[in-house]
Amino acid sequence: MLLSRAGGVAGRVPPLAALSQVLRLERSRRTGIMFPLQKLERHLAPGTDTAWFHIFEPGLDALQRAETFFRSGQGHPIDYVSSAVRMDHTPPPALPEVCFIGRSNVGKSSLIRALFSLSPEVEVRVSKTPGHTKKMNFFKVGKYFTLVDMPGYGYRAPQDFVEMVEAYLQERRNLKRTFLLVDGVVGLQKTDHIAVEMLEEFGIPYVMVLTKIDRAGRGLLLKNVLGIQEFVKKNTQGCFPQLFLVSSVEFSGVHLLRCFVAHVTGNLAAVETS
Repeated sequence: MLLSRAGGVAGRVPPLAALSQVLRLERSRRTGIMFPLQKLERHLAPGTDTAWFHIFEPGLDALQRAETFFRSGQGHPIDYVSSAVRMDHTPPPALPEVCFIGRSNVGKSSLIRALFSLSPEVEVRVSKTPGHTKKMNFFKVGKYFTLVDMPGYGYRAPQDFVEMVEAYLQERRNLKRTFLLVDGVVGLQKTDHIAVEMLEEFGIPYVMVLTKIDRAGRGLLLKNVLGIQEFVKKNTQGCFPQLFLVSSVEFSGVHLLRCFVAHVTGNLAAVETS
């Protein structure tokens, strides 16, 4: 068995990693894990506009179909492909691709490990030390898409971070969506604003994902969600209007994010809503 750098043992599927496990829960908890925004919605003041909570709200069938892409099997391998520090070292752009970027210690590798938790043989190294990811790490999901774990920006970022990431974002023609991870406890930071400016300048379609929501109290999380949503509405053009909330510990929002990844890579062309 493989050891992750966070000390976990690869080879076991964690509780609630699979949708079938979530569906056994009582309704309120089940909804909170599958659709974290719906859980928050109940605590908003009457009259608050929540239309953006429901832009991407797939039904159960779509969630279940999306899960199959993240479950390896015979004829459907999920593999770490390679790492790169320069564009000429990256794998051929043969498949639709998504990438995950964010500040150091925002939980990128932890989230990717949660997404791949149904295939525990896939080793996603997670470190307790911020800034561990120094290269672009490519994971191939069968014949369907590639997922890229990018180096963190800000504290302990690689010296050539700007050159590496800007080149990737501008030149990677098969890139379908960038997932910008923001710490759900502290909200948007100065370095996050710089990342948003870069994505907007390059015309890169992206989506904001709030991580570590299990560590934020309800009031703080509501404040950050509403503040970031207002920022997205007023200051962005390329950002998907709906925020995604996730906890890599409790698997809140992970099933929905899997479905969105499958959708934007063209593998769930039609997603019915619940």
